[in-house]
Amino acid sequence: MGSPHDVRAGSKSSPELARHLTGISALAQPSPLVTIPAGPFLLGTKRVDDDPYGNWTQFDDTELPQHRVWLDTYEMDRDEVSLGEYLAFLQQEKLHPSDELQKLIWHVITIHSVSDQTLSRWPALYVTWAEAKDLCMSKRKRLPTEAEWEKAARGSEGGLFPWGKTAPNPALAMFGQYHVHEIPILAAVDSHEAGKSPYGLHHMAGNVAEWVQDWFGFDYYAYMPERNPPGPTSGRYKGVRGGSWKSNQIMLRTATRGGSAPDQRSATIGFRCAQSPVREDRSLSAK
Repeated sequence: MGSPHDVRAGSKSSPELARHLTGISALAQPSPLVTIPAGPFLLGTKRVDDDPYGNWTQFDDTELPQHRVWLDTYEMDRDEVSLGEYLAFLQQEKLHPSDELQKLIWHVITIHSVSDQTLSRWPALYVTWAEAKDLCMSKRKRLPTEAEWEKAARGSEGGLFPWGKTAPNPALAMFGQYHVHEIPILAAVDSHEAGKSPYGLHHMAGNVAEWVQDWFGFDYYAYMPERNPPGPTSGRYKGVRGGSWKSNQIMLRTATRGGSAPDQRSATIGFRCAQSPVREDRSLSAK
């Protein structure tokens, strides 16, 4: 594939776990694609200095200033990439899941009696940025840019949360969860219909936070181009958006930004894929 996978990829599974991994992979279902129409949208946040705990107040200065950005038409997965799809991809690449993921799957199957069917609809987790990129490429897709992710989450007029202004609650998002043994508490990727974004995407807040294509630029919003911003040319961290099952509500705001080392595997980070539409002239020239 395009980039070397993390050196910490896992060891060979036990025969019993391997049977479950194969079973979960076999149940994989791809996400439908949603078209995000071309046009401007409000990105970032207006500075607020007099309401330190308000939801409209910036989480930090990385989301300043607010301004309009134009994006061409693109398509985005309605749902986060599922655990079933991720395991099927690893199987196709002849790679073993990371030891952390194997341990988690074995634990929830044997201790909590979670079924293969349920696990297949969990979001992918313990996935590196390179694996996320390569899985999307294997489907002839790509990771979304940070600007594409934000527009898909909040719509054209700068929505506070994907569903609007209402404070998060359990019907809208999977967040604020705690387990004494740090076991992820996750929802199916196609659940929480009430929490959909203006374009109909699920879990743009909570469940798992999501890798984006861009390097994380602390001041990028201050100097990004006004049309189709591609992200900084280099950096230390890759952008991560949306908050997770573990997050408090400020992390679920559509403008809150974050980043993580690209080789990190985390129980709180997954991803979804995007796609640029195939232009007709390209398909005609192929004839």
